[in-house]
Amino acid sequence: MTTTTDTTLAELERRATARRDRPSYGHDALIACDRLVRIFTTDGVEVQALQGLDLLVREGELMALVGASGSGKSTLMNVLAGLDVPTAGAAKVAGRDLLAMDAKARLRYRRDVVGFVWQQTARNLLPYLTAAQNVALPMQLRGRGGGRSRSKAARAEELLAMLGVADCRDRRPHQLSGGQQQRVAIAVALANAPSVLLADEPTGELDSATGEQVFAAFRRANEELGTTIVIVTHDQAVASEVRRTVAIRDGRTSSEVLRRTEVDEAGQESVVAREYAMLDRAGRLQLPAEYTEALGMEHRVMLELEEDHIGVWPDDAER
Repeated sequence: MTTTTDTTLAELERRATARRDRPSYGHDALIACDRLVRIFTTDGVEVQALQGLDLLVREGELMALVGASGSGKSTLMNVLAGLDVPTAGAAKVAGRDLLAMDAKARLRYRRDVVGFVWQQTARNLLPYLTAAQNVALPMQLRGRGGGRSRSKAARAEELLAMLGVADCRDRRPHQLSGGQQQRVAIAVALANAPSVLLADEPTGELDSATGEQVFAAFRRANEELGTTIVIVTHDQAVASEVRRTVAIRDGRTSSEVLRRTEVDEAGQESVVAREYAMLDRAGRLQLPAEYTEALGMEHRVMLELEEDHIGVWPDDAER
């Protein structure tokens, strides 16, 4: 006769085996952040910029990160760019463990694996080099033999042409418009064929029409080269143009908007957007502030498991 204890042990063993055989979190993602933490200390005061953030980005995605000032999105970008080291958790990009790198490995990572475009146009380009020379520079710094200088020049020409600034090849940055500078900066970031291109507010200093041209350059790089691109932006026009927008709040991913193309009965195509709340690895869910305020939810809520959903109700214990 089987006892309850035997049954319980068997069930625990079954669950442990199933958990062990399950693929690891983010095993098929190009970017995988697992409960990522970054703590700064300023004047003796600790600030948690990232508080157990989870994020997965698939290879070939073109996505946007949005969030208010202080939400943690710029800290996340610096971590992914190899410019900052996480305090705890896990972060991998193209198989590289960002917490385990030494200084030399971090330098190779920034040179070979990830490209970066800053908001400040002057920060992306060396002022005394032409556009073509700026694009060729990362390839030269990679340490390859000088005999390939012709192929480097050819790649620089190809990238400038793809991004619509071939006519700027012999101009220096001060001879370029802001939009031209940013498109040349994208070419520089793509020079070494990185797995990931990161951009921090790349249209922040540009007018809307010029910003659209710069975003079109990102889209072209994504479609023609297959480069995975992550853009931090406050620009709703940019955020609405990508298939996936992830919002960060209080150091964690809070919500996600997915857009897809649908065809109606008349054959007309339209883009449909659907917003989702993010459920992190610890089971935490950030409810939109406008929802909780509308229902007077504070401190605690009641949960009820239904057949196909979970109900969330205001606490009525003191009412």
